[in-house]
Amino acid sequence: MSATSMTQAEREQFLADLHVGILGIERADGPPLTVPIWYIYEPGGELWFLTEPDSLKGRLLRKCMRFSLCAQSESLPYKYVSVEGTATISAADRELHSRPMAHRYLGAKEGDKYTDRGSDSNSVRVSMIPERWLTVDYSKF
Repeated sequence: MSATSMTQAEREQFLADLHVGILGIERADGPPLTVPIWYIYEPGGELWFLTEPDSLKGRLLRKCMRFSLCAQSESLPYKYVSVEGTATISAADRELHSRPMAHRYLGAKEGDKYTDRGSDSNSVRVSMIPERWLTVDYSKF
């Protein structure tokens, strides 16, 4: 473990905090797809996000069934957590998944507007239990 690595508790709490994640998915015809994404993670549990099954993300995930996600702080001291694992794709529910995700990123009022407009109406829930972790916390340096 390097001097700037996070403990298990630190990395899980950091990943659970509010960040826009950068999703990475392999693809056969070029470099990995990397895109920003809203996500939810509970310490000790699974990380999940929503996507449309026919989107580029959805199609690539169905092919490889693996992804990575990196969350970072952009303010000093710089920190990041990157996780990798096997994807599970399941049906998404508006009240169980779409509304809580929108509330997390937009607040209750704007999140309700977003959800009520049907903004994730065709989405699937993509989840993973992190299998590999990479971390850096420069406040320890």
